[in-house]
Amino acid sequence: QVQLVESGGGLVQAGDSLRLSCAASGLTFSDYSMGWFRQAAGKEREFVAAISRSDITYYADSVKGRFTISRDNAKNTGYLQMNSLKPEDTAGYYCAAKSTVTLLRDGKYRYWGQGTQVTVSS
Repeated sequence: QVQLVESGGGLVQAGDSLRLSCAASGLTFSDYSMGWFRQAAGKEREFVAAISRSDITYYADSVKGRFTISRDNAKNTGYLQMNSLKPEDTAGYYCAAKSTVTLLRDGKYRYWGQGTQVTVSS
């Protein structure tokens, strides 16, 4: 059974940093591309960042230069380092995995985690 478990969310002030983790089990992590998405209250889910199996990274314009996605295949874990957080970054953050390397910005991922809440106060 495949599981993705996010952690690292919390309540921070604007300008602070957080690192989210996504621990994967039940799959060969190195064979999968990973994405991070977020959904704020009353809004649609949106793409944040993705990293392919070959470590090519993609970012939404709203987080480019502030967020960094990475992965540690030996630990079956993906990460999202978030710096210079803004109140508009407040959302539930979800990691996802898919076996392909295309269309990483869309939401069509095979596996999803339950999410971790990030709240940024002004």
